[in-house]
Amino acid sequence: MYRVSKCIAAVFLLVALIPNLAQAEEFAVWVDGQNLADPHMRTYGRSKPPIGHVRFCQRYPLDCDKYRYLGKRVKLTKKRWKQLVTINRAVNRAIAPLTDQEHHGVIEYWDYPSNNGDCEDFVLLKRRLLMENGWPENALLITVVRDEEGAGHAILTVRAAQGDYLLDNKHDQVQVWNKAPYRFVKRQSARHPKKWVSLYPRERESIRSAAQR
Repeated sequence: MYRVSKCIAAVFLLVALIPNLAQAEEFAVWVDGQNLADPHMRTYGRSKPPIGHVRFCQRYPLDCDKYRYLGKRVKLTKKRWKQLVTINRAVNRAIAPLTDQEHHGVIEYWDYPSNNGDCEDFVLLKRRLLMENGWPENALLITVVRDEEGAGHAILTVRAAQGDYLLDNKHDQVQVWNKAPYRFVKRQSARHPKKWVSLYPRERESIRSAAQR
């Protein structure tokens, strides 16, 4: 009799949860494989690293060595948040935007900027400055997106316990990832700096489509 009562109680509990499950699904907003109602991005397996990052790692092998610390997501405190905002704004204002073609004479060349640089150069500098302030490497991931015009763009994703936040040379404000007007393509793996993961289940098709525009 006791076992039967437990089974009945379990059934009633499951029935009670169904409306809540339906309600949670109602709030899910899926775009390009990402749930915009989720504070964290979803990854879809391995992806090919950008050639610019491959060549950057060849020139700066120590910057692409294995992560020295593989921890959980960083908890954003007031101090850490202030660091994000300060460094994002400072780099954006110190570096003048200049394409790799204009600066280096090639389409893609990733490097630490001095006075000017392309979007990925902003990302590399912000990442290095944050690590110098004690941030773990695997919480600071280079991310490739398609911007409002469909062009390739690089930003820095900060993996925090509260959510994924973006440092972008287009904006001085640090914003949560799902508020940005971008299509997310790929980013560095949180397990190894040389490896990349897809942020879009049909990434190859997305890149091919953008190249044909």
